[in-house]
Amino acid sequence: MVKALLGLTIAQLQQEVTELGMPRFTAGQIAQWIYQKGATTFDEMTNISKRHRELLADKFVVGRVPAKEVHTSKDGTVKYLFPTEDGQAVETVFIPEKDRATLCVSSQVGCKMNCLFCQTGKQGFHGNLTVTDILNQIYSIDDVDRLTNIVFMGQGEPLDNYDNLNTAIEILTTDYGWAWSPKRITVSTVGLKKNLKRFVEESECHLAVSMHFPFHETREQYMPAERQYGIEEIVELLSQYDWSHQRRLSFEYTMFDGVNDSLVYAKEIVRLLKNLDCRVNLIRYHQIPEVPLSDSPLPKMTAFRDYLTKHGVYTTIRTSRGQDIEAACGMLITKDKN
Repeated sequence: MVKALLGLTIAQLQQEVTELGMPRFTAGQIAQWIYQKGATTFDEMTNISKRHRELLADKFVVGRVPAKEVHTSKDGTVKYLFPTEDGQAVETVFIPEKDRATLCVSSQVGCKMNCLFCQTGKQGFHGNLTVTDILNQIYSIDDVDRLTNIVFMGQGEPLDNYDNLNTAIEILTTDYGWAWSPKRITVSTVGLKKNLKRFVEESECHLAVSMHFPFHETREQYMPAERQYGIEEIVELLSQYDWSHQRRLSFEYTMFDGVNDSLVYAKEIVRLLKNLDCRVNLIRYHQIPEVPLSDSPLPKMTAFRDYLTKHGVYTTIRTSRGQDIEAACGMLITKDKN
């Protein structure tokens, strides 16, 4: 397989160009063309000599590849199906709003976590995305120039692919790359404890923890990861860090009718989060095949939100987007699309 330059750090680019006999500064030129100017071919890199461009083209590809499929929702949400370097595929969701545009990015093909209510988990795990795969989802969407935020909340568990995720974020946030503020990026996780600690200490991006159930027994029933990464342990770990500044900590909470939407659960969330400066996002459940769960009615969600807010836990109800094209939370899957 020909190596892609999209996804290489400046140090890696310097090593590659040096091995080809080019000046080290050529690496900076390549990074500028790919990460800042969005080049898709070597011919666009006009400040690099023709001979050097030919050398690069013999050994590398830029690494940008178009989507295999694009679907647009009636609410304006756009779902992309991108090919991966190993011949599989992942879904990416663009969510436009009046004053912002968010891209929901995948980190794995499938997922190991196997949460009962998530369609991606039903797919099983089929591999980590490369840094090239991760960045291609961002650079190759139609509206890349409109993006204001990126959330790693697509297919897969981001912290289970930590090294590739971390490199992608480096490229997105450093001067030689896209130069975005890390405050425009949110990483979601069920709470893989070892890599969660690394992420909190090594990154300045926002963090969103998939809680969904505050009680150990119920969370374990619906989220097998609870057996190894208990929600109490996760909260205890996070309480050791300062979340009072610009970096945001949130907890995602999908609501299921008659399962986790009573005030008993709200009271436990208040107890659990009492020492954390954080917020809770309530999410509608989107029905997936062969799962006997239904979404919580809006009045219940509203009462739940109001109770948490009244008791000091800032809470919002997240707007559901893209359900008609299966682009909403928990609906992404590529099992039958490769």
